[in-house]
Amino acid sequence: MGAFKMNRVKGKVALVTGAGQGQGAGEAKALAAEGAKVIVTDINFENAQKIAGEINAKYPDSAIAFKHDASKKEDWEAVVKAGVEKFGNITVLVNNAGILAPTKWDVLTHEKFQQVMDVNAWSQFVGMQTVIPYMREAGVGSIINIASMAVVNSSGAFTAYTASKGAADAVSRAAAIELAHLNIRVNSVLPGTIYTPMVEAAFPDKASMEAAIASQPLRRMGTPEDLGYLIVYLASDESKFTTGTSQLIDGGFNVQASGSTAKID
Repeated sequence: MGAFKMNRVKGKVALVTGAGQGQGAGEAKALAAEGAKVIVTDINFENAQKIAGEINAKYPDSAIAFKHDASKKEDWEAVVKAGVEKFGNITVLVNNAGILAPTKWDVLTHEKFQQVMDVNAWSQFVGMQTVIPYMREAGVGSIINIASMAVVNSSGAFTAYTASKGAADAVSRAAAIELAHLNIRVNSVLPGTIYTPMVEAAFPDKASMEAAIASQPLRRMGTPEDLGYLIVYLASDESKFTTGTSQLIDGGFNVQASGSTAKID
């Protein structure tokens, strides 16, 4: 995180869900490195505490951790209240928490479908609903909803996941219009293959992981730090005229012709 040193989000208070590992941890660290106070939340409290501890070791009194089931409104209310008491009005919300839960269409149950929608889509809406009053009071806000490249380029066994991320992307556009008069910006981020524990679960053996890497135009997966740069931009005043967008960050995978792996000299 040595490249983050310009205080681009100094004075802002950011809440990042699912920040106990992977993408969320990278996002939280990037925001703290650029001067924000960060509320680190995760359903795994030990992981959240670990990340907050790592942040505070570098940037004292910059982070606080909470256990948080992002699909539950009562958890949102408790976490936001405590976070505001610690750092003041939340002005940046990164809705990062999500689950993959791959299930083939013919065995996908309503219960499983609803679980994925609750964690990946409803959580983002209720998070916005809970935080917006504080952004309104502050007179400014940036909401960043993490969707997925699956919104535009999906694959098998991810029907519920794709539906949930499509919902997150679409709701972001609707909210951007509804909240613009409050000076609250809303953008979605569509990551491609970012190397995280979730990706490790999706490609559990060496052969499948190597095939996934070989399919990338840049011949590598993205990293949480790569994503962190984009999150900092969207959280900062540098993006004050950017709202209602879907920001792809996928190393060019989305525009690559299917099966194209040709080497060009």
